[in-house]
Amino acid sequence: MSYIVVCRLNQIAETAAFHGAREMVSLLAQNQSFDRPGVIDENRHLKLALNDIAESRPGLTAPGEAHVERLINFARTWDQRAPLVVHCWLGISRSPAAAAITALTVEPDQDDMALAERLRAASPFVTPNARLIEIGDCMLNRGGNLVRAIKAIGRGADTFEGGEFPFAVRTGDLLPETGALRLRTGPAGRD
Repeated sequence: MSYIVVCRLNQIAETAAFHGAREMVSLLAQNQSFDRPGVIDENRHLKLALNDIAESRPGLTAPGEAHVERLINFARTWDQRAPLVVHCWLGISRSPAAAAITALTVEPDQDDMALAERLRAASPFVTPNARLIEIGDCMLNRGGNLVRAIKAIGRGADTFEGGEFPFAVRTGDLLPETGALRLRTGPAGRD
C-alpha cells in the first residue's frame, strides 16, 4: 500500500513513525530549521526552500520551476514501499499542492478532477498553492486540467492549521485507519 501523508511541521515525527515512512518532502521558507525524524532516511529527504506565496515578493522565495522539477525527480524515485510524508509549515497549501504533483508524477494516467476531489475529501482545509499547481500542471503536461480541477474544489475551510491526513496516490487505493492518531491529536486543524 503506497500513499502520501500530508501534515504540518509540528506533526512530522509522530506522523512518520505512525505511518512507517522512510522518505519525506519538506516545503519551508529558506533557513527554517527543524529536526528530521530519525525514521526518515537522510538521503531520501527532499528540502525545498520556498515561501507560501503565488507571486514574487521582495525578500521571499516564490515557488519556481526548479522547485517543481526537483519534486518531480524525487517523486519518480520514490519506491512506494512505504508512505511518503509531505509537509509544510501548516499543512494547508504547499504540502497539498506537492502531494497532488507527486501523485500525478507516479500515476500520470489518472483524471485530474478525481485527484482534486480525493484531496478535498481527505481534508476540508486544503487550499493548494496556486503557483505550485500551475507549474506542476505545465511540467507534467496536464494541459490546464490540474489547474482547473484545483480551482473547481475551491478554497478550503478556514483554519489556523491543517491536520495530518493520508492521501491516496490513485483512485481506489486503500488508506490506513487513522482514527487512533486523530484521537490523540484532536480533530484535523484543531489541535
